[in-house]
This record gives sequence, structure tokens and C-alpha cells, in this order.
Amino acid sequence: MQVLKKINKVSDEVYKSILNKKKPQLEMPIRSLSNVDYNGEFFDLGKRSKKRTLTASTIKTFAQTLRMMAFSKELVKSEDIATKRETYYVSKNWAEARFKKQTESDSIMEDIEAMMRVNREQLGFIPEEKGGDIAGKLTVIDKDQDTGEEIKIDCTKFGSGAYSVPISVENLKFKTNAKFILAIETTGMFQRLNKHNYWKKANCILISMGGVPTRACRRFIRRLSDEADIPVYAFVDGDPYGWLNIYRTLKVGSGNAAHINEYFCVPQAKFFGITADDIKKYNLPSHPLKDIDKKRIKDGLKNDPFIAQHKKWKKALKDLRKMKVRAEQQALATHGLNFVMSDYLPDKVKDPKSWLP
Repeated sequence: MQVLKKINKVSDEVYKSILNKKKPQLEMPIRSLSNVDYNGEFFDLGKRSKKRTLTASTIKTFAQTLRMMAFSKELVKSEDIATKRETYYVSKNWAEARFKKQTESDSIMEDIEAMMRVNREQLGFIPEEKGGDIAGKLTVIDKDQDTGEEIKIDCTKFGSGAYSVPISVENLKFKTNAKFILAIETTGMFQRLNKHNYWKKANCILISMGGVPTRACRRFIRRLSDEADIPVYAFVDGDPYGWLNIYRTLKVGSGNAAHINEYFCVPQAKFFGITADDIKKYNLPSHPLKDIDKKRIKDGLKNDPFIAQHKKWKKALKDLRKMKVRAEQQALATHGLNFVMSDYLPDKVKDPKSWLP
């Protein structure tokens, strides 16, 4: 397997360096927004890298990296998986190489991901969180884990509930005649739209992102949109977090995961959420911008490659900063609990000029 070959290649280089009495090194790309390029579709990894050389001060981190690679090799060979939390606890058996906090093991895992240019699922590591909830005009075709037979899951048949995106979505197939995918920031708004069968009225698929969407959720949306050839509209709050963290991560990815953004972002997504213009147009109740909101706006305008290429996003951020307010999806309820379905969303569908790129 490709992952095993990559692990063996890196470990062989370390072994050869030791035999030649040289300090072994591990080279990996720098995972940050400062080392990405926006290629018009997604954040791509830049050329800057860092080297982890075996020295007295780095011996623990170096050992932890090698132990994590060895554990990954075991998982891949046995076709098993381990959650990020389980991996942290497995390290308690690694003597002096054990991790004190899960944030440490997560960071090493991401370093290996970037070094190998693969995603953590390919390394055998999976997240704890689920992908997201789905409702609407979609049939998901999965496989029975025991028999291998196809299982057809009708996402219109969950009553007041919903289908949950599995951790791995690569083997799923889809059947749908929906017109679009509506990716929703909050679970509460998803539940409202699902309860009133908005997906039936609008002939769409509802997906709850639950904040910043997980990799599985983003990959599901990407694959579904690509294979069904339908657009994706992101319905999020009117604040810097919703714009620069949730929406931008969905559309172009993040600096931290630039090595895999190509597979986990949704370049075709359009912003369908609360804009600065919406706050004024619908006279929405709002809250003052917090200091962290102001900082996000400043950082977005100064450092974000995605924002830098879109004048409309620059204007939106500046407008919000000038207004000094932010508004949530739920603020639409000031005009009635179901105003979002009777007026707001239909207005958005009819007016592509109101969408942000």
C-alpha cells in the first residue's frame, strides 16, 4: 500500500543516517496560513518546510514521531483504526515517548500527515466527532460490513431524525434529483428546516455542519456535489467566525490542512448566509462585535489569501466593521419562526447577486 511505502521510506532514511553516524532528520511542510497559496479553488501548500533533527532538545518529539509512525503502520497493515483519543492513551505505553496531553499527540499526527502528504484516515487515525446530519432528497448507497451487499439509505425516511455522515465516506454512492445542497451552520436551524420539510418544498438536501464542518462532512459535501453535479449553498451566521472560519474552511480549506485541502474543500460553494446587507435589509437584531471579532476582521483583510482575491469579501468585512455588529441565523425569527422558510431562503434562491463568492 502507498501509505506503508511512505512510512518505510522515511524510516529507512532515518536508519541509514544513524548507520552513517549522521543526525537523522524529518522534514515536513509548515502548516500555517502563512505557508499557503490560494490557487482560485483551494488553499494549496507552500514551499516552506521545517526540519526536525535528532538532538538532545528534540529527542522526545523525534521519538514520539517515530512511535506514531510505527503505530500507524500497525493499523494500516491490520486494516484497523484508532480514534485520536485512543491514540493518545496508547502512547501511555511508550515510556518516555508518551504524550502528556492529547494536543501534543494531535500535533504529531498532523505533522506526519503533512510529511506523508496523506490524510489521517489513510494513516488509520479517525476523529471522535461525527460528520454531520443529512435530510432531504437523497439516497445514500453504502455497504453491509459483514456481507458487502449494498444498502440503500433514503434520507427522506428518518421522520424527525436524520442520517449521520459516517467517518469515512469514500465508498459511498449517491442518488438524487435535488436542485441544490444547503449546508447549514447550526444544528438548531437544521432541525427547524427539517421539521417543516423545507427540503421537500425547495427540492434540496439539508446538511448540518454543526459549526466548522469536520473533514468527513466536507468530503461528503464535495463528493455529493461533484457526483450529482448540483450547487452548494452555505447558510451561516453573519459574523467574522461564520465567514472566515466556517464558510472559508468549507470552500477553500485551512492553512493547517493545506496538504489535503484539495480533497476536503468545496470550491463550488457559494455564501448563502447572513451578510452585512441582510442585517440592514431585514432589520435584524444584532450584537456588538467582540474584540475577537474585530481581530478576525483585521487578520482576514491583512493575511487571508482567499479574502485578498475577492473584492466582495473585502467590502463585506469592512461593512461589518463599520456597522460594529454581528447577527445570527436565528435573528430571522424576529419576523416569525418560519420567516426563514417563507421569505429569507426563497429570496436568496431568486437573487444570485446577493450571494458572496
